[in-house]
Amino acid sequence: MPIQFGSINTGLPPNIVEQLVDAERIPIKQIEVKKGKTGEKLKLVEDLQTKVQDIRKNLGELANTRGFTDVKLTSGDPNVIAGTVDPAAYQPGSWNVEVVQLAQKAAAMTNGFPDKDKTEIGVGYFRFNTADGAKDVYVNGANNTLEGAAKAINNAKVGVRATVINDRKEADAPWKLVLSSDGVGSDRSVEYPRLYFLDGDQDIYFDGHQEAKNGIVKVDGFEFEIGDNVLKDIIPGVTLELKQAAPGRSVNLTVKEDLEVVSGKIKGFVDSMNGVLSFIQAQNKMDKATDTSKTLGGDSMVRTVESRIRQLVQSPQYGIRGEIKTLNQLGIQFNRTGTLEYDQKKFNAVLAAKPEAVQEFFAGDGFSTGFIAAVRREVTNMTNPSFGPLSNRARGLKTQIEQMDQRIEQKERQLTRKEEQLRNKFARLEETMSRIKGQGAQVAAIASGGGGLGLG
Repeated sequence: MPIQFGSINTGLPPNIVEQLVDAERIPIKQIEVKKGKTGEKLKLVEDLQTKVQDIRKNLGELANTRGFTDVKLTSGDPNVIAGTVDPAAYQPGSWNVEVVQLAQKAAAMTNGFPDKDKTEIGVGYFRFNTADGAKDVYVNGANNTLEGAAKAINNAKVGVRATVINDRKEADAPWKLVLSSDGVGSDRSVEYPRLYFLDGDQDIYFDGHQEAKNGIVKVDGFEFEIGDNVLKDIIPGVTLELKQAAPGRSVNLTVKEDLEVVSGKIKGFVDSMNGVLSFIQAQNKMDKATDTSKTLGGDSMVRTVESRIRQLVQSPQYGIRGEIKTLNQLGIQFNRTGTLEYDQKKFNAVLAAKPEAVQEFFAGDGFSTGFIAAVRREVTNMTNPSFGPLSNRARGLKTQIEQMDQRIEQKERQLTRKEEQLRNKFARLEETMSRIKGQGAQVAAIASGGGGLGLG
């Protein structure tokens, strides 16, 4: 607890120590202001570093195997036929496909019951004749309702799925057990000929069934029998999903490169480059009111980053075989504002006319040549933790902040000691002044009461 003293004896202000301490704290406040500005600079450097790294992220998708082989399947009726394309195995082209008949599951349905979880079907078993032989599912007294039987069949995993449905056509007995094979086609056929149950509240039997059937499709007029509604061997590199039969109607399927996707990836890259360039322009935009102590305006690191990006965009790519050597040939160039302009129509036209040359320009040999490799090298160099200009600048600013924190801490310790010394000093001064005043009062009292000295 600080020592308190009054100002009665000394005549000094009662807060004289606080005033002196505040005066001594001015250098600390100045360091704190400088630290705040340095912190703002650090945030700007880290922001720029993130934007530079985003360049590589946005270009990354072009570097993989699908970068310039994005393809799409266009179906004349997606409600009948849909599908996906494997870009590594596709062949461009057009096919007419007619779904004459979908492949069908083997299925069966029991007679109706008044409920699904109370009426007992008895004790016994279901016997399924599958492609792997006869398989039995037993039902005992603990699970001998429709719902219990369905659970037992599903848990047995015999290639059959069971579902209890509510068939509202039969008001008195709407609940039925529906069984179906896991897959479609005659290869996955399951027969439902036998039920063995005793002592149930009501007999259970199959009221209807359907056989497993292969599907039928026509591809460019040639008919094929299929064992599944998902086809991988009809069109090269394409997985078709047959959704419904449409006999007598052909659906046109086209497989071609999706230029819009590739163009969109290039636009994402250009936007990320412009994110860096616009950031640098904003930092370099200064006027009389600009406080350069907390911005990156005029910073040599900023000039270095801008110079390297400009060189990256404008320099031709060497070591590639194609005729396209620069981004300018693809409709990407600097405009008057100092940012990149992307002519998407020109890029699409060049990509459509010379896809291999465009891929060669960007991908090169996939390692050391090509624009993508050049971007990776430059971004890595700029952000390298050991020697990159961005990392060096951030590390330098962090060091300055740490040093200022140390100076503030040191000065605060010194100021605490000085404040204690001042309070002790003024306390002693107050005490001394009080004692002097007391002695003066005593002398005055003696002088007034003695009346002087007599001499005879």
